[in-house]
Amino acid sequence: MTKKYIFVTGGVLSGVGKGITAASIGAVLQAKGLSVSVQKCDPYLNVDAGLLNPKEHGECFVTKDGAETDLDLGHYERFLDLELTQKNTTLSGRLLRDLIADERAGKFGGQTVQLVPHLTNAIKKSIHEAAEGDVHIVEIGGTVGDYEGLSFIEAIRDFSQEVGRNNCLFVHVVYVPFLEASQEYKTKPAQNAMAELRSFGIMPDVVAVRTEGHDKPPRSVGEKIAISSGVRPEGIIMMPNVNTVYEVPLTVARDLGPMLSEFTGVTMEPDLTRWENLATRDTTDYAREVTVGLVAKYIDNTDTYLSVTEALKSAAWAENCEVNIRWINSETASDDDFAEVDAVLVPGGFGSRGVEGKIAAATYCLEHNKPYLGICLGMQTAVIAAARRGGVDSANSEEFGAGQGTNVIYLMDGQAGKESTGGTMRLGDYPAVLKEGSLVAKTYGTTEVTERHRHRYEVNQDFVQAIEQGGLVVSGTSPDGRLVEFVESPHCNYFVATQAHPEFKSRPFRPHPLFDGLIRAAASR
Repeated sequence: MTKKYIFVTGGVLSGVGKGITAASIGAVLQAKGLSVSVQKCDPYLNVDAGLLNPKEHGECFVTKDGAETDLDLGHYERFLDLELTQKNTTLSGRLLRDLIADERAGKFGGQTVQLVPHLTNAIKKSIHEAAEGDVHIVEIGGTVGDYEGLSFIEAIRDFSQEVGRNNCLFVHVVYVPFLEASQEYKTKPAQNAMAELRSFGIMPDVVAVRTEGHDKPPRSVGEKIAISSGVRPEGIIMMPNVNTVYEVPLTVARDLGPMLSEFTGVTMEPDLTRWENLATRDTTDYAREVTVGLVAKYIDNTDTYLSVTEALKSAAWAENCEVNIRWINSETASDDDFAEVDAVLVPGGFGSRGVEGKIAAATYCLEHNKPYLGICLGMQTAVIAAARRGGVDSANSEEFGAGQGTNVIYLMDGQAGKESTGGTMRLGDYPAVLKEGSLVAKTYGTTEVTERHRHRYEVNQDFVQAIEQGGLVVSGTSPDGRLVEFVESPHCNYFVATQAHPEFKSRPFRPHPLFDGLIRAAASR
């Protein structure tokens, strides 16, 4: 079949679910037997998402080849079970950087370099390069009308003319608020958002109407939007809140199925059995419950740890139990907090704020045989805790000012002086060799694994003796043995920490072994 393109844009305000919508459309197309690729285009003037504030933007998701991306890439990977790469994420900053570099190198032959056509051509090129399979889905970040996003809207309009308008489907996600005072839905913001999109030359084929609450808005809301926008009634789909995001593919298939069949020419009904089962599992009240204490500093924005919480849920479903996540502020954490939970998880992070609370969490779990999973910084704080217990009283990380003799966590070779810059870390997939008979080897069921990384500091193996005296052993290293990848406690039922970010490889249908091990250990207490 001719390659098809689906462009997902947003109106009224950001954060209404463009990423989930794009991923769900892709899941339905996969269920129809089509091959799908996906891409996120962000108008931010950043080169990548590595230095964006997680408190504002949520987690930084890392691909297998080391791209630091927006969290929507995580939605795509979980929903579509794909492993994405650098080409699946596009930010204005990178395009502009490359554009200026080309201009300085004389590649434009004296032309006046402009947003149109030079930047728009670069955007179109990035879309062509990322497009694979039968259908390529492109999400445009932000909302239509944002100054920095105008070039992207112009680019996809022009792109549709190049590949044929019949080969492109434009999906516009808008928000329709409900006014308590008058007890009515107000469509005017959505109408204005669609009028703005049309003013740029794009007529949407589908309007996804996001509303608060779980009740579907009256039919009149969709009819009003259809009449005012010129979109066909069958192109208006209502997307109220759902009990789980894994219900959204079912909504898309039900309400948008005929239009997707018409667009792709594939009339086969999608097999959504696994999505139905997944939605059921996520909304089931299980008899067994476990409470996991997540020791973190950004507890006012749970999107900062989105892949971690989704990995915990997936592992709990696999063990037929309910997981309750208790957020523990790492700046105020105490032994009482750790005592009240069945297991402790310390996620990755940067900076010294809240580190002592994370060290205290690892210390408590070592001393009380409480299930523990440390991720990235969570491994480093566990190593610091063990070194202090092993006699290095002032053990710490060079990231937090530790000097010679106490730097059990130290700067990677060649990284000195680059602490405040982006793109200088160990990023993406790296292999590890696990010690035969170790807990991590048993948990994985193998002694060779590959996990994704995002960090700059490493365990200083000069302190291995003190770390072992403090209760931890190195159970996994890089193939050459130079870098510590896993540590565990031989004295605890489940105390595992890794320098990697295993949450990025967890899937709702295939939980990650380390998270599964944590939930299993917590449930058996």
